[in-house]
Amino acid sequence: MPAIPVEVLYGVAALMIVVGLAGTVLPAIPGVPLVFAGMLLAAWAGDFQHIGGLTIAILAILTVIAMVVDFLASMFGAKLAGASRWAFVGAGVGAIVGLFFGIVGLLIGPFVGAVVGEVIATSHVRRAMTAGAGATIGLLFGAIAKIALAFTMLGVFVLSLVLG
Repeated sequence: MPAIPVEVLYGVAALMIVVGLAGTVLPAIPGVPLVFAGMLLAAWAGDFQHIGGLTIAILAILTVIAMVVDFLASMFGAKLAGASRWAFVGAGVGAIVGLFFGIVGLLIGPFVGAVVGEVIATSHVRRAMTAGAGATIGLLFGAIAKIALAFTMLGVFVLSLVLG
């Protein structure tokens, strides 16, 4: 049994899950891994009585899938549009800068960043616009996949909790 009160551990686990869910759309927060860590902490706090090894394994697999899909979606969107590495890096920087400008910044930031990155790399504005669109679409598909997988994890966790 942990030395820290179980209620505190459950509270921290719940906070990690909530912040992780927010992190599925906020690029500065490792969303899905944080969701998994919160669920693992909750399982540990409960001595794995309701959330067992099989559930933890399923959640771990879903976490890895989410991370791989997010990375591949971003890369695929940028590559499909013929973007350089600079466009991809620019999209990431634009997403982080966009955090400071709310939802609009999160939507426009990756596009602007990818365009700036591609202009730096190639000096072709038209190609940069295409690269920006591709990188942004890739980032959006990656975010959608992360959100879907994070909520799938939440469903698996709750189902295991209810049935366990």
